[in-house]
Amino acid sequence: MTVPADTIPLLIGAWFWPFLRIAALLTAAPLLGAGYITPRVRLALAFALALVLTPLVDAPAISPLSAAGVLLTVEQVLVGVLMGLAVRLMLVVFDLAGQLVSQTMGLGFAAMVDPATGAQVPAVSQLYLVLTSLVFVTVDGHLLLIQVLARSFEVLPPGAGVDPGAFWELPARAGWVLGAGALIALPAVTAMLLVNLAFGVMTRTAPQLNLFAVGFPITLMMGFVVILLTLPGVLFQVETTIAQAMSLALGLLRGGT
Repeated sequence: MTVPADTIPLLIGAWFWPFLRIAALLTAAPLLGAGYITPRVRLALAFALALVLTPLVDAPAISPLSAAGVLLTVEQVLVGVLMGLAVRLMLVVFDLAGQLVSQTMGLGFAAMVDPATGAQVPAVSQLYLVLTSLVFVTVDGHLLLIQVLARSFEVLPPGAGVDPGAFWELPARAGWVLGAGALIALPAVTAMLLVNLAFGVMTRTAPQLNLFAVGFPITLMMGFVVILLTLPGVLFQVETTIAQAMSLALGLLRGGT
């Protein structure tokens, strides 16, 4: 069997366009896009997923070496990054919640390096991020991410064009991130506010009391107790936030709705 030379770029493009979107999504997505996952592993996974999903994708007959192929390459990379960042917002929610809890319990100065991003985050935020990652794997979030990825080729096939409003919709979701993070941290912040009010009353009634020597250890201890008591609610919010992030990733491809 002979294959004409002019059809070889078209056959390569049928696999190449899904590969670009998959590789870009895996680079920007949580866990798989973390710094401790080597690029070689991500490329191998993207290659395998592209082989599986290529028969399901209605890829255009465009050569990757043509001018239209270059534009389609940029489009697929942007779509993959857009979806990956939408899913990554779930980690930003719990990072923000951890920062709010840290500030109220006096652990705002206790920061550590997040191995996933290499950035300095408070210790409580790191605790929430680790728990979020574990729950994400436990509820098969990685399989749900692959399902959303396969669904994205039906919602927005390669070459269909991306609505520019989708790129503006992602920054507009900052309000959702702030609201969800504040809602998760609200029980702990409220409890620590009551503790601080109690110490304020104690300071007024007993001015000779050394608030820094007595209040800080008690506030810190009460903060850990509150985190332990509110942890089941936080884990429940993880599943809800994962579902919202996956829905957002597909909603952006539908035109930002």
